[in-house]
Amino acid sequence: MEMLFTVEGMISLLTLTILEIILGIDNIIFISIVSSKLPEHQQDRARTIGILMALLVRIALLFGITWLISLKEPLLTINFLENFHIDPNFSGRDLILLAGGLFLLTKSVSEIHHKVEGDEHETAVKKVTSLMKSIIQIVLIDVVFSFDSILTAVGLVDEILIMIVAVVISLGIMLVFSKKIADFINRHPSIQLLALSFLVLIGFLLVIEGFGEEVPKGYVYFAMAFAFSVELLNMRMEKKVNEVEKKEVNS
Repeated sequence: MEMLFTVEGMISLLTLTILEIILGIDNIIFISIVSSKLPEHQQDRARTIGILMALLVRIALLFGITWLISLKEPLLTINFLENFHIDPNFSGRDLILLAGGLFLLTKSVSEIHHKVEGDEHETAVKKVTSLMKSIIQIVLIDVVFSFDSILTAVGLVDEILIMIVAVVISLGIMLVFSKKIADFINRHPSIQLLALSFLVLIGFLLVIEGFGEEVPKGYVYFAMAFAFSVELLNMRMEKKVNEVEKKEVNS
């Protein structure tokens, strides 16, 4: 407890909180996409439950950190992968990342196909899904995303209380802004596709990590931030063009 109120503890808390928020962005995007399939009166509830479940999963993993580390031990060996210069040993963590990555890829590609090819009738039918089904999907992906979050926390800080406080603060901030993020994504079709493209990238990244290859996440998050910035500039430019066209029509 005393460590939390020292200068070193506060710096660790601030650094870890910022990193947890960054690592949680992909989780928020997924929750926003899934909850958008629900009737409007259930969307806020799904987002809230999803983020609270993410909090519980992360805290549970922090208290089970010994078990979490044990998941790095080889659990399954697929010998023929050696022919492709791939590590044939898979740990429990690898299998979870592989399953989560494939699920995210399947879900994201399916959503992109639906938005690009789906007709109005399909949209109306797919809009209504069950709250429980959405929550189950959110919880499953929460577990996968929690690994990065918790392993980052363990790598930076030794004090478990600081880890818990950072996780609570970061998810509390996400809970406050989740509706605004979801509304922004849902209002702009191009942002929806961009968000789904991010999820495809993250799913692919999880699959690569499941095969034992570590990818520097800084590059990935920089690419996502750059693409998002370009899209915002594009939206602003389109807005100005539309305003000019309206003035010309009115004059």
